[in-house]
Amino acid sequence: MRRSLGLLLRALLGVIGVAVVALFLPLAFGVVPDRFFDAGCSAGRILGTELACYRFMWNTVTVGVFIGIVGPVIGTFLVHREMALIGETLAHTAFAGVAFGTLLFAASGWSARLLVVALAAAIVGALGVQLLATRTGAYGDVPIAIMLTGSFALGTLFIDIGGGFAFVDINSYLFGNISVTDERSVTLMAVLSLVVVGVVALAYKQLLFITFDERAARVARIPVSAYNGLLIVLTALVVVGAMQILGVILVAAMLVVPVAAASLLATSFRETLYTAIVIGEFAVLSGIWLSWQYSLRPGGTIVIVAIAVYLGAVVRAETPSQSRSH
Repeated sequence: MRRSLGLLLRALLGVIGVAVVALFLPLAFGVVPDRFFDAGCSAGRILGTELACYRFMWNTVTVGVFIGIVGPVIGTFLVHREMALIGETLAHTAFAGVAFGTLLFAASGWSARLLVVALAAAIVGALGVQLLATRTGAYGDVPIAIMLTGSFALGTLFIDIGGGFAFVDINSYLFGNISVTDERSVTLMAVLSLVVVGVVALAYKQLLFITFDERAARVARIPVSAYNGLLIVLTALVVVGAMQILGVILVAAMLVVPVAAASLLATSFRETLYTAIVIGEFAVLSGIWLSWQYSLRPGGTIVIVAIAVYLGAVVRAETPSQSRSH
């Protein structure tokens, strides 16, 4: 039974990998011919949905696929390091960047320029968390809580200074919006995803070492502070990309919930990471489809689907122990 689940997991990962390389990366960089969208629309209508007939929905699905990969990839390290709230913190920092960006680009609406400002703010916030932890010795929740509350307070001040969000829908940033993922945003998300996956692949052993035994990593002369900072910066990249669909309030969920579910099903760190990616993709794609079908907010729908999978994993994990007790 265990072997069959492993084979299924590998097969699903293979499908995801092929789809990303053959379809979603070309979509992100705008090299897919128009006839593909016509064929997709026709196929969707045969299946009884108009979802594939709108270019902005292809943008949303593409961003969602990348989120379903990089969120669990980074989240697996964060959850095992008990840093689950760092995603929420950096999301609030990115929101402060958006608020500041409206002062500079008030008439631009949601665009790649605002995302770049949000990205810069999130990276500054990530480095700030690391600096607070290093200089004060206050690891854990203290620097995270300070940065979370401080950045959100700063964002509200920027809103007041700028006279409110006259040209920007604040709900799009707080709760996500499937109509804001334009071509530039999709390309930016693809680039961020390639950077995150590439860096994690190159630094996998070091990140794994500091995740499970930071003291031994220091003895082995691994630059722990540098890799801690790298992990937090990578988290900032994921957060800024994910907030397009999930919004500030829900963005941390894709870093935590798929990993929490996978941890109940997998038996190793690597298997947890792979399982979390599959769960993340299922939650994102199912959530986008349900939000389209029933006119729901995509961020909330995605998170609810992910939590439903987590609850199912909890039930499955408890069932063997209950049967043994009898």
